[in-house]
Amino acid sequence: MLDIKFIRENKDLVSQAAKDKRFNVDLDSLLKDDEQLRSHQAEMEQLQAERNRVSKQIASASPAERETLKAQVSALKPRLEALEGEVRTLSAEVERKLLMVPAPARSDVPVGKDDAENVEVRKWGTVPTFSFKAKTHMELGEKLDIVDVDRGVKIAGSRSYVLKGWGARLEQAILRLTLDKLINKGYTQLAIPVLVNEDAMTGTGYFPGGRDQAYLVERDGMALVGTAEVSLTSYHAGEILKDETLPLRYMAMSSCFRREAGTYGKDAHGLYRVHQFLKVEQVIIAKNDVAGSELLHNELLNNAEEILQELELPYRVVYVCTGDLGQGQVRKHDIETWMPSRQAYSETHSCSTFHDFQARRLKIRYKDQGGQNQICHTLNNTAIASPRVLIPFLETHQQEDGSIRIPKALQPYLGAEAIR
Repeated sequence: MLDIKFIRENKDLVSQAAKDKRFNVDLDSLLKDDEQLRSHQAEMEQLQAERNRVSKQIASASPAERETLKAQVSALKPRLEALEGEVRTLSAEVERKLLMVPAPARSDVPVGKDDAENVEVRKWGTVPTFSFKAKTHMELGEKLDIVDVDRGVKIAGSRSYVLKGWGARLEQAILRLTLDKLINKGYTQLAIPVLVNEDAMTGTGYFPGGRDQAYLVERDGMALVGTAEVSLTSYHAGEILKDETLPLRYMAMSSCFRREAGTYGKDAHGLYRVHQFLKVEQVIIAKNDVAGSELLHNELLNNAEEILQELELPYRVVYVCTGDLGQGQVRKHDIETWMPSRQAYSETHSCSTFHDFQARRLKIRYKDQGGQNQICHTLNNTAIASPRVLIPFLETHQQEDGSIRIPKALQPYLGAEAIR
């Protein structure tokens, strides 16, 4: 969420940023409500001060004067009650509208309408070529009896799957390698709730705008998370942290749930777009320092790249354009891993900087060296997500005999050099 004062002073900037991000917001309506709210608050404070001033005089006044003063206090009551109601209503309306305003992208973010206009930054690895007719991940999974979509659909409907035997072991091995990598880098692992209250979803920016993508438990006012980012970032909601403890580096492995609303018929075959998956997420809570956040963003990105390199999977990094940014993201890099069956690099990781957007909503602050409260910065990035990563893994490492070669870094976790 943006500071309303910032919006007042930078209306044109925020308006252009919203257009660049393709968010439709009515800043005129928001600022009109804000102006009226401040006017009512000022009048209410003035009347409260007058009421307090007159009330103080009652104790020392003569009996005749006392009745006059009490009448003055009573005369203020109707207007004060009316103002209090109007302030409550306007405060809620301003808050509602503020929650829909996107954060302006960083000045160097390319302006574009969608992911087709993201800008390639670098590539790593060599795209594989095969001397035989390569199979898709689904053909490999079925032949090796490690992926069962039909029974997954029978249990849970479309976009469901079961990983079986070596498939389940492969997934766990990749996740374990990722966790160990981050633990060795000093990240604190949390085991987090995946069923959270609506405050956590709103605080991280997934509500109200992304409500249609979440699985809701309406009876209890809860939602299933689409990423551990929600729980990790909300972990310190409402707290004032110590300056010397920052930055805080967290990570968690969790189940994630996404409705994939609006994607009917898109990526319907295979493991690319599913409703439930496992993901290791990285989150950093840092000081309110733009230069420091840039370094931390690069750190998160580098962690994910190192994991893909150990898995020997070719990838590219793209700088995400304005039209492909989320509401709160100030900047974002996607990692797209080469998927032979798609003959394309496809997204497997998203590394995002939010500055104070999430922390302002969640009220995560720290005391600076001068003893002043400052709003934190937050950042996050996927470390690994499965089963999506299994698509490039199975397809890239397939052998002519239908087996899957296991990279050296993963062999100790799987206890095998190949899946046959």
